[in-house]
Amino acid sequence: MNLKLVKKDFKLNKALYIMVLPVIAYFIIFKYGPMYGALIAFKNFSPGLGIMESPWIGFDHFMKFFENVYFWRVLKNTLLLSIYSILWGFPAPIILALLLNDVKNKKFKKSVQTITYLPHFISLVVIIGLLKSFAETNGLINDFLVLFNVERKPLLMQPEYFRTMYIASNIWQQIGWSSIIYLATLSNIDNNLYEAAYIDGANKWKQTIHVTLPGISSTIIILLILRIGRLLSIGYEKIILMYNPAIYETSDVISTYVYRMGLLNFNWSYSTAVGLFNSVLNFTLLIIANKLSRKYSETSLW
Repeated sequence: MNLKLVKKDFKLNKALYIMVLPVIAYFIIFKYGPMYGALIAFKNFSPGLGIMESPWIGFDHFMKFFENVYFWRVLKNTLLLSIYSILWGFPAPIILALLLNDVKNKKFKKSVQTITYLPHFISLVVIIGLLKSFAETNGLINDFLVLFNVERKPLLMQPEYFRTMYIASNIWQQIGWSSIIYLATLSNIDNNLYEAAYIDGANKWKQTIHVTLPGISSTIIILLILRIGRLLSIGYEKIILMYNPAIYETSDVISTYVYRMGLLNFNWSYSTAVGLFNSVLNFTLLIIANKLSRKYSETSLW
């Protein structure tokens, strides 16, 4: 690296370098700094001894997790929730963006955008409070299901309904906010392409297939790769607010298991090992997804 060129570039773009400093500091302090604590996954950690003085035990905690009776349950639940979220939740903002892009009435378009954005800014505790009220035996959802001769029941006490409730509420909360990036990408597509397609006899559907989707395909692929890289990272906050022992069968995931083991049972080394295993799997999936994307398309993260 030529130091003279670096110094020259720094002088020319000093403002940009200063602007990026808080971002770099954030990642160093909150992302890379805590990696030091991952050492306790390989130790029998004791707060009195500290991280470095605690005795090494190697992969014992990992083996203990793999042999645990709950291993397959939490892994299965995590995978199913993530896969279903991708199948149903990932296309939802794309579809909304495509529909909004074709709306000519600006007032109606802005109204729909505002309404769909709002749930993103509502506190998660409030969202789950509403969901619990709607899912009660006499709640709004049961009032609707009764019209189809479905028996009233407390939905959040039924294991078979948990995944549907979780994914549907996620879509409702994030669909508007997630559509912003697609709307921004759609606005960059050259209108001449639509005019050329129209002259060639393409109707609205064919224009969407042959012009719109290829125009936003790179954005879709990048976001999908990033989403696959978080396949096993399901936040525990929402699930903990929703679940109860009656639905552990379908609601208990890796993050909630880590929460119980680490913060409730004070088994820090074991919970760190489980969390590290989760992170390594996510990283592996990210590498695989990026490699496949680079192989079969012209878009990849690197």
